Amino acid sequence: MSSIFSSIVKGAIPCHKVAENEEFLAFMDAMPLRAGHVLVIPKVEIDYIFDIEDELLDEIQKKGEELAKNLDMGGSCESTY
Repeated sequence: MSSIFSSIVKGAIPCHKVAENEEFLAFMDAMPLRAGHVLVIPKVEIDYIFDIEDELLDEIQKKGEELAKNLDMGGSCESTY
């Protein structure tokens, strides 16, 4: 099922990208809860969060941690992908 995230990955909806590779996209939240609120999403379309395979979920977590650590140190996100 297509979602807003699918449209962002396809480029149909603009976003402020902070990092991207073949599997993931990280971008600034349009309505952030705090400064630096970044979303890390897989590029593969998944209907429900509970359908995400464990390996992919682990990779999303790792990418998020890398970005958070790099941002916390005042670095660039691009070097983490």
